[in-house]
Amino acid sequence: TESELLILPLLMVALGRPFDLGMFYDCRSDTLIPGMTLWDKEKLDRDMSERPKPNTEFRIVTSESISDKSSSLGVEASLKASFLCGLVEVEGSAKYLNNNKTSTKQARVTLQYKTTTVFKTLSMNQLGTGNLTHCEVLDKGLATHVVTAILYGAQAFFVFDQESSEEESVQDIQGNLKIMIKKIPLISIEGSGSLKLEDQDREKENKFSCTFHGDFRLEKSPTTFDEAVKVYQDLPRLLGPNKEKAVPVTVYLLPLIALDSKASKLVRQISLRLLEMWCNDVLNSPAGQNFSQLSKKIKTFKALCSEFKLKLQGTLSQKLPSIRGGGEEEAALAEVLKKAAESPFSGDRLKQWMEEKNKEVNTIKTLMKLMKNTTMVPSENALTDQVCDSENALVIVLTSLDSTEPFLLELDQYLKGTQSDSTDAPEPSRWYSSKDVFDLVKRKAKRFGDFAEANKDKDKKILRFLALGLADKNHEGSAVYLYEDGFRVDDYFELPSKPKPVTVKEDSITDNSCHLTLDPDTANPSLVLLEGQQGRFDSMTQVLCSEGQFGGASYWEVEWRGGGWVDIAVTYRGKSIGRKGGGKPCLLGRNENSWRLRCTQAGYAAWHDNRKTTVAAPPCPRIGVYLERQKGALSFYSVSDSMMLLHTFRCPFTQPLYPAFRLDLDSTLLICPRETPGS
Repeated sequence: TESELLILPLLMVALGRPFDLGMFYDCRSDTLIPGMTLWDKEKLDRDMSERPKPNTEFRIVTSESISDKSSSLGVEASLKASFLCGLVEVEGSAKYLNNNKTSTKQARVTLQYKTTTVFKTLSMNQLGTGNLTHCEVLDKGLATHVVTAILYGAQAFFVFDQESSEEESVQDIQGNLKIMIKKIPLISIEGSGSLKLEDQDREKENKFSCTFHGDFRLEKSPTTFDEAVKVYQDLPRLLGPNKEKAVPVTVYLLPLIALDSKASKLVRQISLRLLEMWCNDVLNSPAGQNFSQLSKKIKTFKALCSEFKLKLQGTLSQKLPSIRGGGEEEAALAEVLKKAAESPFSGDRLKQWMEEKNKEVNTIKTLMKLMKNTTMVPSENALTDQVCDSENALVIVLTSLDSTEPFLLELDQYLKGTQSDSTDAPEPSRWYSSKDVFDLVKRKAKRFGDFAEANKDKDKKILRFLALGLADKNHEGSAVYLYEDGFRVDDYFELPSKPKPVTVKEDSITDNSCHLTLDPDTANPSLVLLEGQQGRFDSMTQVLCSEGQFGGASYWEVEWRGGGWVDIAVTYRGKSIGRKGGGKPCLLGRNENSWRLRCTQAGYAAWHDNRKTTVAAPPCPRIGVYLERQKGALSFYSVSDSMMLLHTFRCPFTQPLYPAFRLDLDSTLLICPRETPGS
């Protein structure tokens, strides 16, 4: 309960401040109150208990964020907020918080050394209300807590910096720094006082500098790697033979209300810990790392809440020290807290928004599991690198992640004092909350993942599968884009359905199978070297068949090989298809009188009347063509153990259709022999 929380001890890092047992502390303004105590010094010394607490550890820190620096020192959110707004002056090792990089070309790695020595605490006898020597101090209302235990020790931070050159990246230098610094605890010092290093390590260490922040008194702060190693190895000695030079590292604060009900109460400890942990969990999740729109919202939410915390803490630090309890002053405090509880930053509203985002995160997590063999791309810049590195790329786009967030706008307006009086505006519909939209997105993600899985052995230089969050008002929920040679060529790409075997009776295949004969009169000279034929294509490497398909259903198969391409087509004959030159009238699929399927190792493309439809399917060496002229249907299948539909043209065919083929010089094509029953 809230009353129980008010009497729980508070654990806090010292940050170089001169804490002592029995000292008062005011959590309202995060200040120490020296010179006042509840006990005589003799009683404190007599009843204090002490026990050894030896422990030493070191770690490497590469992050420069204030959150990670604070975490290294063990600073909680409430104290961090006070530090950021200038309420807390840090000393000793805590000055590391103020050491920031000055250039983006600066590579930085920090070695943290931490040791603890002894734990001192007041006895339970002293904490009894009957043993308080100076109870009148409680009535002054100057403090909220008293120091009842201290963990002593020391910390040190060795900050190593190196400027990067044009030939070196910051990441590479940082990696080398990290390797070198990990060796510091293991480096030995020779009798002459010099370090025992390999030549290659000696060359590296001469390039970087060192800055020291610590709780140790040094004659001279280290500025080089050699000096840093010597200081590091000398740190245990600097604590003194009996560790008497150790300083407070962590303090335990007991609320004064636990000792006397008349003491000033810290009415509400504003804690961002759970909120910050939730934000960090989302940002570190696959959804947060791979979809920048989501992470941007979470970072904005986190920053707004931190700003609110600072503003509220500033108000409390002004009002609370003047409160003695009761009367008008207590009512003034209650009004501040009531206003905060009724603001958009109320716990219920923050929790409600976080729960909504959890739904979105879990939805994205579900979709990511469906997108098998798909590379998640966090930004458009990263997408450009990916699509330019492949001949073809399919990109599934989550188009609604960038939707507006009225609640974040409301939080921002509240902090700026510009919020609207109207709170009746309806919340926008969420794509993940709409069953219809989510079902469509989920099916598309499943088909995309299945198709990527079917092509997992494809060379990524030829075809790759990517996922991205990108606003697109033309598609609700999701879309699939096709890129060719780095350019987006199709915003409405239709994924093939899950491959299903086409059930065709063997008798039906036999009945509809037809015999094809290439017409030498139409063959391009590069295909068939015959002279004197006026009906052949003189520019295009194309050839027609002699037999036209006049009615009923016809089926034939061809096999193709090679690293180039092959066109499998049907066309009207006579003047309907040009023979001379290289224009669209002559080219299969580029005019209204012919239909073709282009086959390449990267996939397929269906062409008619100069309109292209990309067909995403794994390449297959055998292609089946099924023509139902009277029904106006022309279908192409990949044929292996089963048949998979690649594409169907539907249009009223008004003339007999002739099978036709075109291929480049790196490909070969074979018309498969007609199958008969029992063959």
